[in-house]
Amino acid sequence: MIRVLVAEDMHILREALVELLSLNDDIEVVAGVASGLEIVPAALECRPDVAVIDIDLPGRDGVAAAAELRRALPECAVLILTALTKPGVLRRALGAQVAGFVPKDIRPAELAAAIRTVAAGGRAVDPALALVALEAPESPLSQRETEVLRMSATGAQPAEIAEHLFLTYGTVRNYLTSAVTKLGARNRVDAIRIATESGWI
Repeated sequence: MIRVLVAEDMHILREALVELLSLNDDIEVVAGVASGLEIVPAALECRPDVAVIDIDLPGRDGVAAAAELRRALPECAVLILTALTKPGVLRRALGAQVAGFVPKDIRPAELAAAIRTVAAGGRAVDPALALVALEAPESPLSQRETEVLRMSATGAQPAEIAEHLFLTYGTVRNYLTSAVTKLGARNRVDAIRIATESGWI
C-alpha cells in the first residue's frame, strides 16, 4: 500500500484528488492539507511514502515546501503538480530534487502511475515541462538573496527578515540591494516583480 499526502489549496480539487486516488487498491491517502506550511507537520505525523504537492500554495510555495520536506523526511518522494509554466519555477523544482513533476491536467490513471513510479524510487517528469525547465535561464540570485527577497515579497520588513534568518539588519539590507542590482531592477518592489515573473522566488 502506497501512503500518500495531498497538498492542494482548492478544497474541491483536493477532495477530487483524494477520491480519485482512493479508487486505486494500492494507494491510500493518509493526509490532505491546504497550505505549504502544513506539509511537513502533517508528513511527520502520518509518514507518507509520496507527497503530491501543488506548486502554487499559500503560506509556502510547493517547491520551497518540497525542499523542506526532503530535509525533514527524505524517505518521502515528492511529486509536484503544476498548472504553471514559469521556467524558473520548474527549474527550481528540478533543483529541489523532487522525484517528479506533472501537469495538473494529467489523467487520473497517469497520476496514479506517476505515484507508483516515484514510490518505487523512479522519476516521473513530464517531457514538455522538463524541456521548459532546462531551457530556462538560471536565477542570478544567491540562495540568501532569494530567501531575503522571498520574505520581502510577503511584506516582511528588513528587521523581521533579519530576526527570522538570524542575520543583522545591515546584512539583510545588503542582500536586498544586491538582489535589486543583479536583477537590473529600479527598486525592491521591481526586483520582487522580476523575480516572481521569472519564477525565481
